[in-house]
Amino acid sequence: MLTLKGDLVYLRALEPEDLDLLFEVENNEEFWEVSATSVPFSRYILRQYLENSHKDIYDIKQLRLVICDIAGAPVGFIDIFDFDPKNRRAALGIVIINRRNRLKGYGTQALELVCKYCFAHLGLHQVYANVGDENISSKLLFEKTGFFKAATKKDWNLVGGEYKNEVMYQLIN
Repeated sequence: MLTLKGDLVYLRALEPEDLDLLFEVENNEEFWEVSATSVPFSRYILRQYLENSHKDIYDIKQLRLVICDIAGAPVGFIDIFDFDPKNRRAALGIVIINRRNRLKGYGTQALELVCKYCFAHLGLHQVYANVGDENISSKLLFEKTGFFKAATKKDWNLVGGEYKNEVMYQLIN
């Protein structure tokens, strides 16, 4: 069973050539709320991250994959993090970088592929995602991909001086 390639996108490991794209994403304040980041990253730090990205998910408990369209152009990233092999679960995060690449099915297929990968190759029982309650497009993405709303965490994130709810989605194999 192929788990990393679909008819719209494929998922690949990070390469040194991804430094500029990673720098763009990690320093884009638009994404900070969804990634729980509040500080920019230097090229130096990101280069070190790329140099260590080959390490085994069982050692570092995370894996970032590049989402590429079929022509090979990077369109986003999908992360497996908080990897917990004992309880056979992990968290997922996804970003389609440019708005012009959204609503084309890339995110849906990337999420489907990474879930297949997690269940088939990592032996996970479940994957989950935490989504801001106001992030309607992400909520629809996870629901469309078969995730169910497991909980609403009230006043979970402080954003711009205002507390916002966060929804936890789960997909159980």
